[in-house]
Amino acid sequence: MSFYRGMSCGNVSITGDGGMPITAYVAKPEGKGPFPGVVLIHHLPGWSEFYIETTRRFAHHGYVAICANLYERAGAGHPDDVAAKVRAEGGIPDAQMVGDTAGAVAWMRGQPEHNGKVGLFGSCSGGRHAVIYASQRKDVDACADLWGGRVVMGPDELNAKTPVAPIAMTKDLSCPLIGIFGNDDRAPNPDQVNQHEAELRKHGKDHEFHRYDGAGHGFFYWHRPLYRPEQAMDAWGKLLAFFGKHLA
Repeated sequence: MSFYRGMSCGNVSITGDGGMPITAYVAKPEGKGPFPGVVLIHHLPGWSEFYIETTRRFAHHGYVAICANLYERAGAGHPDDVAAKVRAEGGIPDAQMVGDTAGAVAWMRGQPEHNGKVGLFGSCSGGRHAVIYASQRKDVDACADLWGGRVVMGPDELNAKTPVAPIAMTKDLSCPLIGIFGNDDRAPNPDQVNQHEAELRKHGKDHEFHRYDGAGHGFFYWHRPLYRPEQAMDAWGKLLAFFGKHLA
């Protein structure tokens, strides 16, 4: 890449689950490409500043990037307020997330400067959602799960919105997976991460898991006390190398 690359950013409308128009934030590198693509699946704090900034970060590194507002149906307002409403309602249905994310992937594949490769990036609930999408669909080429909670779920956690535990879908995972985890996290805790990796190995899935001491849940989040710069910098390097390998 050229240092420092220009980019263009803005909102677009995509077709989400059930044909509903969904707003998405897009960042594109300067130039004709071809560029690989990254679809970001935001976390439960919502379509937040962190995810908008991270969309631009991927564009800086030479990716066309898009992050859809999965909480659009909850109404307008500050992302924190919208996310609080969604959280109080028990989150969004997994099936709706898949439909909305499919719209973002389709948008990506329709861009003339795109190289035909698409990666998923998600943290917290977005990491869980990325694993689900990559297990139910076959239109992505790499998947990044950052401390996705509730990949391992007990029977009492299943409901109409989350009917199947993501770990139960492992046999259908359609692309290489990178996992980034803090060993001080409680959701997922180290035992759950180990269970997930054991299932990936059982089914012969291409994956790499990276675990960090001294880091807990959300250690990339620069705006929160749980930020761990040393671990985050190392993990970003591994993540970009992973996408570089599978999406170039």
